Amino acid sequence: MSGALRRFRALPLRSRLALLTATAVAIAVAAVAAACWFVTRVQLQKQLDDSLQNVEVGAGYVQTLRLSCAGGDAAVTAPQTYTIQLVMASGEPCTSPGVPPIPAQPADTAVASGEREEALHTTEASDGREMRVYTYQFTDARQNLIPGPPFAVSVARPMSEVDDPLSSLAWVLLTLSGIGVLGAGATGLWVARAGLRPVDKLTDTVEHVARTEDLTVRIPVEGEDEIARLSRSFNAMTSALASSRDRQAQLIADAGHELRTPLTSLRTNVELLARSDETGRAIPPDDRAALMASVKAQMTELAALIGDLQELARPDTADQGRPLRVVALHEIAAAALERARLRGPELTINADLSPWYVRAEPAALERALVNVLDNAVKFSPPGGTVDVALNRHGELTVRDHGPGIPDGELPHVFERFWRSPSARALPGSGLGLSIVARTIQQAGGTVTLRRPSDGTPGTEALIRLPGAPTPPPATTA
Repeated sequence: MSGALRRFRALPLRSRLALLTATAVAIAVAAVAAACWFVTRVQLQKQLDDSLQNVEVGAGYVQTLRLSCAGGDAAVTAPQTYTIQLVMASGEPCTSPGVPPIPAQPADTAVASGEREEALHTTEASDGREMRVYTYQFTDARQNLIPGPPFAVSVARPMSEVDDPLSSLAWVLLTLSGIGVLGAGATGLWVARAGLRPVDKLTDTVEHVARTEDLTVRIPVEGEDEIARLSRSFNAMTSALASSRDRQAQLIADAGHELRTPLTSLRTNVELLARSDETGRAIPPDDRAALMASVKAQMTELAALIGDLQELARPDTADQGRPLRVVALHEIAAAALERARLRGPELTINADLSPWYVRAEPAALERALVNVLDNAVKFSPPGGTVDVALNRHGELTVRDHGPGIPDGELPHVFERFWRSPSARALPGSGLGLSIVARTIQQAGGTVTLRRPSDGTPGTEALIRLPGAPTPPPATTA
């Protein structure tokens, strides 16, 4: 059984569909044919039984037959359609001369002896023919026509009257069933080919994409059936893959461009130090200190850039594996503020933080807030002010009083490696706000940069995160 199942699974899909269709039709046709055969058999046998029970054997014929069986000279003309015989109480049959007798059965003897009124059964005649026999009691008035022992009358017809039409019907049904199964198999194969033609196209397209890595190929979508849905899903998948590959290529190109500048500067400084050691010409102490400070700054910038690239290169599914738990946004914002004050000690940072609890990954959320505050510190003028507020609706605003961002540049601030012309001279990789947008979106929130509502210079960052002003009961100590 398992071997047959393995061979069946090894067949092509269209062959399996055609075979299943033919099998289903064969079962249905066989069931209908069998039901038709049995219903016809029951009806024919019922008609035969009715005809036997409706036969009226005349008293004269019975008297003549009885005299003939008793050894008399009476001539008996046997009916051509029926076999009529007398059954004595002793079980001895009596029939017309030249007619093969039908051995009496116990039921016939019981009718002849008066134990039952009638009997209907199938038995075999002395010549081997299968007969349908109906035996009934002859009335007392008629039995008294001729004195003698009691008897019953049996009327019989050959079962071939039922079996022959049934045999013909069986051959007809078998022939029609075979034709029907073959036609169903052919039709099933045609339907499978027609129905699977879109699947063949999809398969060819998938094989083409796998062979050529051409993600621009699209499958025409027709209708609203399952094949159309599969085609739309495939088109969406290839479109997403093409977009992902383009972003990956763009990321690599942008990363190479961003890495080239600090690496070039770092290489120049290292070469100056190496040439000084090789030639024995010492660099003045002040210049050497400035050179070493530049090397350390460039190494710090490279480390920050590589860390940002690693953060952005991690797939979103990796973030889904991180444990999300209820955290206090106001506490994380306070920790980020302490780090921001260390980076801008000359600035005044005002904070008004109301309690707000969100579900997020704490380290990633703190890094996002640090990036937002770093931007505010970076673009604030010396001695300036940065205002940070977290209201009771979960809205965190970070407002600086720097030059602000032109309206034409606001749509690009969250793009990777994008830096405004005024910020290109400042340290940074251009990835900080991209990391912020990604982290906030994964926490279910939104982040925007806009001009302050009071019309004064500066930039205001608005972060909205779903949460509540009080922690859930399960998180309370």
